[in-house]
Amino acid sequence: MDVKRIVLTGGGTAGHVIPNLALLPSLKDAGFEIFYIGSHKGIERELVEAQDIPYFGISSGKLRRYINMRNITDLFRIVKGVADSAGILRKIKPDIIFSKGGFVTVPVIVAARMLGTKIILHESDITPGLANKLSMPFATKICCSFPETLKHLPAGRGILTGTPIRHSLLKGDKTAGLKFAGFTDSHKPTLLITGGSQGAAPINACVREALPQLLEKFQVIHLCGKGNLANGAQPPGYAQFEYVTDALPDILAVADIVISRAGATTLFELLTINKPHLLIPLPKGVSRGDQILNARSAERQGFSMVLFENEMTPTRLLNDVITLLNTREKFIQAMASRESADSVARVMEVIESNFCM
Repeated sequence: MDVKRIVLTGGGTAGHVIPNLALLPSLKDAGFEIFYIGSHKGIERELVEAQDIPYFGISSGKLRRYINMRNITDLFRIVKGVADSAGILRKIKPDIIFSKGGFVTVPVIVAARMLGTKIILHESDITPGLANKLSMPFATKICCSFPETLKHLPAGRGILTGTPIRHSLLKGDKTAGLKFAGFTDSHKPTLLITGGSQGAAPINACVREALPQLLEKFQVIHLCGKGNLANGAQPPGYAQFEYVTDALPDILAVADIVISRAGATTLFELLTINKPHLLIPLPKGVSRGDQILNARSAERQGFSMVLFENEMTPTRLLNDVITLLNTREKFIQAMASRESADSVARVMEVIESNFCM
């Protein structure tokens, strides 16, 4: 029997990588030989190589929606990325490309199209990002997380699958999480704050200003992003980390409530484990506004509390997390009652059915 080969691609942020990693156990069980194409130095390289998956770095340029002189030099990087990708794909000879999005994926998709390789995309947000918009004409199928997304996709090619979530998140151990954070009080409520793999400077600053008042009510675990650790001795009951990988399920098991950005991957993870949360979406101008749409959709369905960054103050943040703690059962019940499905299984169905075509 011929070996089934698949190339995964996606990068720039953890949200473009983690869903790919969530597919790994099922892909291996299905007999796929797995390869990954990403940037030379992006976060995806570190995350993927930790899984012992063959990783290939390519030249990539940032895709911008605004005028910038670097668009010219980045165009040459993208062209080189297409050549890099074509050489890698000729060597691997994959049956399918599965792309999670991010600027690094465009050269891979263009090269795959040139070589006649089947392409499946996944769009986590309500509206497609620029990389996926550019890639859509070449895709056989486009998986998506929100029903609202289907109207933005080419007719007949969109499939609602949800976002692949790591099953390991369901297996966290609270005792291990407390030990990891260095906490000895198992009864005081724990607040987890995360700004994503890149961190979130405005959230970090607001949290640190409100920290004395927060610590009166909570133990605080703060995932503040690479290079964003506060200097000096930290107060008891406060644990800060740049980013957490293996211990994340245990930290989530400890957390009574969570403050988070509204990236689709993180949002679906919180919904899957029924963890009450306050979303602070990345504002428009800094982003294309996708997180605002994600947050409003979740709020509308009763799953999430939302605080917009331009309304965020230490006092407002403190009041909102106390309100969330006091009403957490309402949010847990709403999340538990939502229609859910195994998103990994759904995406695998799309991959397997297109492999057999």
